[in-house]
Amino acid sequence: MILKLICVVFALIVVSNAISYENYKVYKVVPTSEQQVQILTDLRKTGFEFWNDIISVGSDARIMVPPENNEEFVKYSASVGLNITLTISDVQKLIDAQLKPAENMDRASLGSFTWNSYHNLAEIHAWLDELQEMYPNVVETVTIGHSLEGRAIKGVIIDFQSEREDNPLTGMIEGGIHAREWISPATVTWIIKEFLTSTDADVRFLAETFVWHIFPVANPDGYVHTFTNDRLWRKNRNPANFVSCSSNNDLGNGIDLNRNFDFLWMTTGASQNPCDQTYAGPSAASELEAQAISNYVLQLKRDSNLLYYFAFHSYSQMILIPYSHVSGLDVLELDNYGDLYEIAIRGAQKLTEKHGTAYTVGTSAEILYEVSGSSFDWVKGIAEVPIVYLFELRDIGEFGFLLPAEQIIPNSEEIVACLVEMDKTTRAIGYYSGAKSVLASALTFTVAGVLIALQ
Repeated sequence: MILKLICVVFALIVVSNAISYENYKVYKVVPTSEQQVQILTDLRKTGFEFWNDIISVGSDARIMVPPENNEEFVKYSASVGLNITLTISDVQKLIDAQLKPAENMDRASLGSFTWNSYHNLAEIHAWLDELQEMYPNVVETVTIGHSLEGRAIKGVIIDFQSEREDNPLTGMIEGGIHAREWISPATVTWIIKEFLTSTDADVRFLAETFVWHIFPVANPDGYVHTFTNDRLWRKNRNPANFVSCSSNNDLGNGIDLNRNFDFLWMTTGASQNPCDQTYAGPSAASELEAQAISNYVLQLKRDSNLLYYFAFHSYSQMILIPYSHVSGLDVLELDNYGDLYEIAIRGAQKLTEKHGTAYTVGTSAEILYEVSGSSFDWVKGIAEVPIVYLFELRDIGEFGFLLPAEQIIPNSEEIVACLVEMDKTTRAIGYYSGAKSVLASALTFTVAGVLIALQ
């Protein structure tokens, strides 16, 4: 009880020093024409904060409006024909609520860690060290690099087999590359727990067949900043390219790590403006975090049979397939797109069975927006890892980046169910051996509305 009280007091102290979003509102608008897209683009240039990276016809745009601009924004939207809907009336209330532990929830725990609340970086790193002590023959902590501010990019290696043959099957999981997406590290830590403790036969098979390399927070400086200074911070904290920004001067610090990888860098869906959330940096792989991930993936490729790479983000409820810049028939630039689509669709179906949550499957350009320089595209395009996905976790905008703690466990349960089903399909196709064999029934997928069968 005393420890719980201390944690609550600490949280209040941290919040008191952070940027306040009191009475900030979030509006939803779906542009119906290119003219409306341009209107929204111009609004963004004047300093309004969009929770979407890209604005496009027919896609939700979420706009956060400060209280002093709210009346003007509503009147302007009406004058130009934008149909806006209020979705969040007070952003700070959601931030405050997100810091409170969920009540009347399944108190799943492992060691000192629980999943009825969100944890800061120090707590996550301490728990990873604790796991090494709890499972000395299975878990090994690993640091693959350090951030600009000197924080470890820390994870665990989970290996249940003390003696493996050369070239073991391996998988890598990345979380928290965008700082404000708290549900990502929460989900990744849940996966670690399940791999270590689940008694489900399918989870045990997945956990024990592979050597897993799992990193809950790939952007440690940014993640710490969301707890201490700005809950909605996205980028890392590199100030080297700082410029003064009209809406928020601090926004000129930092680089979007998921636009910084050296695969089609700065081609599409990225910005050269340090004031933008999607600022890709001064050059490809300029950031220590991107370098650390890239080098580690290449090392795993050299030393093992790296089959899986999963990256976790929020929000939108999607399973994204490489490459993020292609759509229509161009998706076939990826030689195993059909396999990846089939694997993802089956996983999404199993995910929905768990709690009724619906996920969409496709490339980012098809179902979200075009992107270049992302980590998972680099892993597929340069490191040539066979099975690569980016998950956009709950929800579809009701809470956005401020998903309540009550949803951590159900969100994570459905993701584990999805991963298990994806692995079953991957195995059935023949990827374990490196020689694919098509499933007994023809695999089908849709490209630009055309049903294609792989015989």
